[in-house]
Amino acid sequence: MDTRPIGVFDSGLGGLTVIRELEKILPGEDIVYFGDTGRLPYGTKGKDTITKFAAQDIRFLHSFDVKAIIIACGTVSSVAFEETSAASSVPVFGVVKPAVNAAIKATKSGRIGVIGTSATIRSGTFEKEILSINPKAQVTSRACPLFVPLVESGHFEKGDNLTTLAAHEYLDELKQSGIDTLILGCTHYPLLRDIIGEVMQGVTLIDAGGEAARAAQKAFAAMNILSSNRDGGKCRFYVSDYTDDFARLASILLAHSLSGYVEKTDIEKY
Repeated sequence: MDTRPIGVFDSGLGGLTVIRELEKILPGEDIVYFGDTGRLPYGTKGKDTITKFAAQDIRFLHSFDVKAIIIACGTVSSVAFEETSAASSVPVFGVVKPAVNAAIKATKSGRIGVIGTSATIRSGTFEKEILSINPKAQVTSRACPLFVPLVESGHFEKGDNLTTLAAHEYLDELKQSGIDTLILGCTHYPLLRDIIGEVMQGVTLIDAGGEAARAAQKAFAAMNILSSNRDGGKCRFYVSDYTDDFARLASILLAHSLSGYVEKTDIEKY
């Protein structure tokens, strides 16, 4: 058994979908979360910049002697997973494969949709992974670049007019394509599940963050690195900017207070 913490990072609030699931299924684990709120969104940037940011995030988490790292970011998992994993001295897990496996299991028609940031969709990583498992699958992808800033601005409640308008703009055509399963390929997007689900009625939604957390749990068990604690795990939160905004929104998303548990760090030092 291993009582060292699990490291998790994302560009901002999105990775909290992983934290939310980890707190549920691994309540005895200590977790260190880093949200790069000062440099988000990652999805509009080029590969070199994304890789540089991810390497700094990894080095920051290593400073806490973590036992494993979950890349709770669809963009980094899609664009720079190999480079990021190679830079780590502990096991690294992404969100692509768990989400793809869940989608292939869920689809009945073989028609799968993928939504993500511009960088994620441009990389084609989700599509390649799906087709490597099921070459007969039909994959339709769509970038939804406004979703991340909308979430980070607090526009994620059901019925929000701005986000609902954006959802129709991005998803109406996707719905008409006949997909029966949709991968939410950015960990921010499950926070919009109610809004997306309203537009995509009848389509199974795959939460990349939740699937990543559950896949990591199984991997940790197989590697015998789960903590022996059954409850009482602590989660420390770090951001690169705006700790008050992050704490307020995260408290809503995680359904418990983060007051006094969020610290700002200078990620450029790493």
